[in-house]
Amino acid sequence: MGDRRKGREYALQALYLMDVAHMPAENAINSVLKGEKISPKLREFAEQLTLGTEKNLDPINEAIKKYADNWEISRMAAIDRNILRLSAFELMFDSETPISVIIDEAVEIAKHFSTPDSGKFVNGILDKIKFERPAGKAEGE
Repeated sequence: MGDRRKGREYALQALYLMDVAHMPAENAINSVLKGEKISPKLREFAEQLTLGTEKNLDPINEAIKKYADNWEISRMAAIDRNILRLSAFELMFDSETPISVIIDEAVEIAKHFSTPDSGKFVNGILDKIKFERPAGKAEGE
């Protein structure tokens, strides 16, 4: 597993704690990374994803609502909801990573951390959210 995948997994765990346990972002990040022997670069990536998602939560949630037909965010499984939030942040606000990489990573993380059907669910919504990315930003397609 690559460092960026691991960073996404750490960020997902922090977002989950923030969502379910109502933990402040810094506390959630520190809780997830406590005792982990990781490089400063990996820690920075996980923090960037977590804090960026938190900072942009309103437009991220709006995009998810827009494309999650017949699903309310509050009724989604918490892990799926946070995978969508994390990945939507990357799609909408991080122009460095190609769209296909973001979606592929989200699907694999969903399969690993959630149910067998979560990968399809996450893929379906992210495949629509990708159009929220500003034009010409690391399309990679």
